[in-house]
Amino acid sequence: MPYDDSVPPTRRARPLLLAAALAALCLTTITGCGGSPDPTEGKGADASASSSTSASASAAPEASPTASLPQGPLTGRTVVIDPGHNPRNREHTKEINEQVDIGTGRKECDTTGTSTDDGYAEALFTLDVSHRLRELLQVEGARVLLTHDDDRPFGPCIDERARIGNEAKADAVVSVHADGSAVGNRGFHVILPAAVKGGGADTSKIVKSSADLGARIAGHFVRTTGSAPSNYIGGGTGLDTRDDLGGLNLSTVPKVFVECGNMRDPKDAALLTDARWRQKAAQGMADGIAAHLKG
Repeated sequence: MPYDDSVPPTRRARPLLLAAALAALCLTTITGCGGSPDPTEGKGADASASSSTSASASAAPEASPTASLPQGPLTGRTVVIDPGHNPRNREHTKEINEQVDIGTGRKECDTTGTSTDDGYAEALFTLDVSHRLRELLQVEGARVLLTHDDDRPFGPCIDERARIGNEAKADAVVSVHADGSAVGNRGFHVILPAAVKGGGADTSKIVKSSADLGARIAGHFVRTTGSAPSNYIGGGTGLDTRDDLGGLNLSTVPKVFVECGNMRDPKDAALLTDARWRQKAAQGMADGIAAHLKG
């Protein structure tokens, strides 16, 4: 879930992009287990990050070693996956509340993320989906990096998350999230970077490519998961443009955030806590990324 979702900025939806993506769904999809989804850069610190077992969370697929990656249509391409938040952020509130430079201002290093009412944490959801997405992309030959893998006490901060993608010279970066909105607000949306220039931020070279990446992910996400675009953000397009997220502002490579659903709505929560649906969410994102990289 994006940062400061509780006070969303003015949004500029791009309905034509999603229409184009939906029209292009005849593109070849990645083979996988699909069926037939500081943003947050943040949720509020009151959101739970517990490791509740109430979700039907099966272990994510093991990622194949980089050295043994198969040759495929994505060979030679680099994708960075950014699992939103960190399960232990709640144990390091002082550190994650430290302000960092996002180019156009300052913002918290990170946040705890949200959770379902039953305590399934967004940070656990994002890791699970990110592992599944990594395996699907690796099967197609892509070099895949994660900004973190539950291997650090907190963070990384939003500026470091952007820097990891930049330094990897990634062909695409996808930050995986889930929203924490009101009951009745349902569906997914993809957050695109606005045209921002100030301080250390300059998105002028990635706005167009990021918009294409986001539109393709949105189109494939609809088909693969069966979920509808958000009924509360994006005007029914599933696309939202923001200028207040450090992870997007500081990126120099194509990057989007994917809010896979609303953890606070019981119907969406039932999907997000279902391992089979999470595999479909990963498949939809993988297919969208592949379509973008193949042009």
